[in-house]
Amino acid sequence: MFQQVAYATRPGSARPNEDLVVAGPSWIAVLDGATAAPGVDSGCVHDVAWLVGRLGGALAAELSRDAPDPLAVVLERAVEATAAAHAPSCDLANPDSPSATVALVRVRERLEYLVLGDSPVVLSLAGGGVRVVSDDRLERLPGGRPYSVELVRRLRNAPGGFWVAAARPEAARQSVTGDLPARDVRGAGVFTDGVARLVDWYGWRWETVLGLLAGRGPDAVISAVRALESERGPVRGKRHDDATAAWGLLRRPAC
Repeated sequence: MFQQVAYATRPGSARPNEDLVVAGPSWIAVLDGATAAPGVDSGCVHDVAWLVGRLGGALAAELSRDAPDPLAVVLERAVEATAAAHAPSCDLANPDSPSATVALVRVRERLEYLVLGDSPVVLSLAGGGVRVVSDDRLERLPGGRPYSVELVRRLRNAPGGFWVAAARPEAARQSVTGDLPARDVRGAGVFTDGVARLVDWYGWRWETVLGLLAGRGPDAVISAVRALESERGPVRGKRHDDATAAWGLLRRPAC
């Protein structure tokens, strides 16, 4: 169980925030909706915020059941339920159908983690140091950045490409998953890539991010991102992205 769960989220612009956090006493899930490129037809009557909200709700329902299923199975069921909620007019075979990344932790006797897409989980270890759980397949597409819209469309949820939660439940089986004894973990940080910019773009160490997260809270982490974005500008893409940071402090067993 977690002793404490805290999170903060901020939109990157005047657009609605497409990040989402859902959490319970023993689990945290962070989702990051993929903003569609201008002019792309998703084949869907719903927007990204709808997909993120539905998927987050389905994940919360599955996790609240406290069943022993692996996290990839939990996510697969949540994607399946979300796909079933689409209107009959939605073309779920369209590779540009609304999608989201998922980063998830659950604590029992072991701490389990799942990452699908570029939203990382970073664990603060009881013995010192961190364990970073990431999915870098989006960074390894052929040809290198900048990627064309056509390339991303062709390789989204496809072998040799990258995987996200959209309309194909089987994408959950491509998640990065694992576990370790809960006694070995002090806390779990769960982030969207809008916060991972601190490490990926601005040279921070994850140890520093988790120290700020544990000491001053998630909002301070997002403020640090915004300050660097304003001072140095983006490495690529939009100046500010939706940014979410969640922190779960594990309950220590009684002596």
